[in-house]
Amino acid sequence: MTPGARVQAAIELLDSIDTGGSAEKVLTSWGRRSRFAGSGDRAAVRDHVFQVLRCYRSYACLGGAQTGRGRMIGALRAEGLDPADTFTGEGHAPAPLTNMELSAGVEPVGADALDLNDWVLDEFRASLGSCAEAAAMALRTRAPVMVRVDLRRATRDDAIGVLAGDNISSAVHPIATTALCITGGARRIARSRAYLDGMIELQDGSGQAAMEAIELEGVQSILDYCAGGGGKALALATRSDARIYVHDVDPSRMQDIPARAARAGVSITSLLTSALPRKAPYDIVLCDAPCSGSGTWRRTPEAKWRLTSERLTALTQLQSQILPSAAALVAPKGQLIYATCSLLKAENEDRIDAFLSTVPGWKLVRARRFDVTDGGDGFFLARMIRL
Repeated sequence: MTPGARVQAAIELLDSIDTGGSAEKVLTSWGRRSRFAGSGDRAAVRDHVFQVLRCYRSYACLGGAQTGRGRMIGALRAEGLDPADTFTGEGHAPAPLTNMELSAGVEPVGADALDLNDWVLDEFRASLGSCAEAAAMALRTRAPVMVRVDLRRATRDDAIGVLAGDNISSAVHPIATTALCITGGARRIARSRAYLDGMIELQDGSGQAAMEAIELEGVQSILDYCAGGGGKALALATRSDARIYVHDVDPSRMQDIPARAARAGVSITSLLTSALPRKAPYDIVLCDAPCSGSGTWRRTPEAKWRLTSERLTALTQLQSQILPSAAALVAPKGQLIYATCSLLKAENEDRIDAFLSTVPGWKLVRARRFDVTDGGDGFFLARMIRL
């Protein structure tokens, strides 16, 4: 595909997403029916679509229209390129710009420039204060690809060398002692020797740093209460000989954990809700609660535009229900760890305050934010001790 054909494909896909289609499903469907598109073409079209979704409002301003075509015009202008060089109508390229399109477009300001819904910008400012705009701007850019090095098996320098053997370039990242940032060849990771041998695991840097912040001395048992794919449980398993258990209200989310644990050489036991003990046997219960995911909107930009105030309220209510349930499983003197990948105070500090005010017998030891401008995703971690 030519560069122009890739832009035209992105325009059509963006219009499909505008009508309510899921970005991943729309892209997958297009890839299956577009056998002419090679892997490089599919990757380029995907990059176009996701970057527009990150900058949905600002690109519409620059392009002069809230359509896939308008936003791709805006995307090119944002890069300092002349859209007329791509919109030629030749081959499968988009049709040439009209006189109206040539003169349309304005510089975005306010929430348009920050690519947030107006009400979300208000939440950012209430949550992050003077850092709100910097966080919003960071979410307009592509997220780095990071891996966690299993320090039982290799140093970070060792891993860099092994990855280089598979034409994957990487560099040490300061966010965590285990973190490497992939600087080239990221799409080859899943086939690399370092990955297949369990030397590395894909995990964002802030998630790595958060798991490093959990104190594990003397801990005999850990329950990851909202485990999902199990990345945090795996990180803890590489630092501790404690018995590790994982649970999720939707067991299908945990289906990849056995294979990941086997590759890492660790033992992790999956528990259905019906198998959770009634008493409080766990030294640590990690509660990585369902949330808006606002700290990960670089990776899932579609979610940024689909979050509503009603959905946020429903999430905070769910978080307030989950915390006491998780707390009931913590042994005396044990730790309850509450985490989200959200930047919003309503899902973080407010939930901890509400929990401590309604559930007696707990002490907050530390709460920490990992900002999206630190290099990883936005993340929140609170550590509480049962008295």
